[in-house]
Amino acid sequence: MTVTPAARTAARASRPNGQWAVDGRAPLNANEEMKAADNGLNVRDRIENVYAAGGFDSITDEDLHGRFRWWGLYTQRKPGIDGGRTATLEPHELEDRYFMLRVRIDGGALTTEQLRTIGAISTEFGRGTADITDRQNIQLHWIRVEDVPEIWRRLEAVGLSTTEACGDVPRVILGSPVAGIAADEILDPTWAIHEIARRYLGDLELSNLPRKFKTAVTGHPSQDVVHQINDVAFVGIVHPELGPGFDLWVAGALSVAPRLGERLGAFVREEQVPDVWAAVTALFRDYGYRRLRNKARLKFLLADWGTAKFRQILQDEFLGYELPDGPPPPRPTRSGDHVGVHAQKDGRFYIGAAPYVGRVSGPDLTAVADLADAAGSHRVRLTPYQKLLVLDVPADQVAAVVTGLRAHGLEAEPSPFRQSTIACTGIEFCKLAIVETKVPAMRAIDSLEARLGDLSQLTPISLHINGCPNSCARIQTADIGLKGQLVMDDDGAQVPGYQVHLGGGLASADRDEAGLGRTVRGLKVTAEGTAEYVERVVRRYVADRETTAAGPETFAAWAHRADEEALQ
Repeated sequence: MTVTPAARTAARASRPNGQWAVDGRAPLNANEEMKAADNGLNVRDRIENVYAAGGFDSITDEDLHGRFRWWGLYTQRKPGIDGGRTATLEPHELEDRYFMLRVRIDGGALTTEQLRTIGAISTEFGRGTADITDRQNIQLHWIRVEDVPEIWRRLEAVGLSTTEACGDVPRVILGSPVAGIAADEILDPTWAIHEIARRYLGDLELSNLPRKFKTAVTGHPSQDVVHQINDVAFVGIVHPELGPGFDLWVAGALSVAPRLGERLGAFVREEQVPDVWAAVTALFRDYGYRRLRNKARLKFLLADWGTAKFRQILQDEFLGYELPDGPPPPRPTRSGDHVGVHAQKDGRFYIGAAPYVGRVSGPDLTAVADLADAAGSHRVRLTPYQKLLVLDVPADQVAAVVTGLRAHGLEAEPSPFRQSTIACTGIEFCKLAIVETKVPAMRAIDSLEARLGDLSQLTPISLHINGCPNSCARIQTADIGLKGQLVMDDDGAQVPGYQVHLGGGLASADRDEAGLGRTVRGLKVTAEGTAEYVERVVRRYVADRETTAAGPETFAAWAHRADEEALQ
């Protein structure tokens, strides 16, 4: 019997998607079976009482490659395995006997005591490694399972944790790095962030989601938490009748199928944020697609439902009341990376500094904590742009803090490319990566500072470098995004390189709406040729850009209208 295409389509459509509220809870793949058999949060007891004593070889496969993530632990990549073998080797062949440990830092807020504790842990247990991520976390490497219980003890003694830093759970909550101190903020969302974490972090009812779930909350007019690429986001606005509150966004995410988040058109009062957050999370838990992991993010559900249905089900089934309509957020007022010296509303200053693409070290973090304390500051913040802020600096200490940060690789007066370049972990530690990222990015920054030094008025052009297609470094929303892959050089040899994305960006002071970058067929660059390519395309932009009453054309606008030849 011949099966027609229409019949095959109908058969596929009738297959369950693994939506708990529709199809029941029977697991439809190995990952769902693992989660159903034992909640990921339960692995902590085994880590502390079995694996720390028995060592790496005592860890079961399901815990090692599954549940460990619920406590911020991934095995790191074994050194010496080239990117060409990433897709051909099994996890146990790629992985080392050491772990990446992700410290969860909701809102990016740290005391100097907490920063000093992380620095000491890095130095003692992680070979001095430390990366500030674009999710406001700090990642350490070279961690042994034997040391994890002691690391947890030290972190928790100062109010930190690694709980649900990875896994199919609510990940770290992004928050405005200048919450509570900025003179121009609409409202301070710190209470809401703390309340979500207090109520729901480690909650067994929300610790088995279809996939990871990302949150962002800001009350600052710069919209400094990349809200368009989070599963749920609350953006500060002023309602014409109800006053300050938040605009609700859902279902943003990048990776290999990027989709920008969308407004539900709903206004959320500050005191409602934890309840609305829990309702969106529970909706994802119950209606998210679990059968195929590559279709399990909230963005796929919204694509099928649309915003009207999503809002109605959210209100009817999970909130129990209607949210009022609200206005969209206005255009951001300034850069959300907060680099430089800025006045606080109390007369003191905060200083935002750029490391090289998030790369710092344990000794650096300890030194920054000491520097801040010496200046009379006891608070630092991390940003979603891999930057670090020192808060509460008296006017007479600003120069000393700027100089002290520079001595430890943190620049408060960076070049445009030092300021606007971010990079993921890359092949150095990541099992998914195909190419290196951090070192090529650092070399590119140094080279571009020299190559483009004559363009003194150049507005920062964002350069994001990723080691694989998963877009941890947000390549589709950068002016210049580089996606790691193997490419052919001029001699026909296969070498590390990148596919190029151009003209992406989030809403900003010079961009009304977020948009994804364009690709040009066949446009790839080698890792060694990165700086040369960036110089070439930037100089072409400077030569070709148009000038209007509003000022020079942005790189993104130019990149989307330029001929393909100009982008080569």
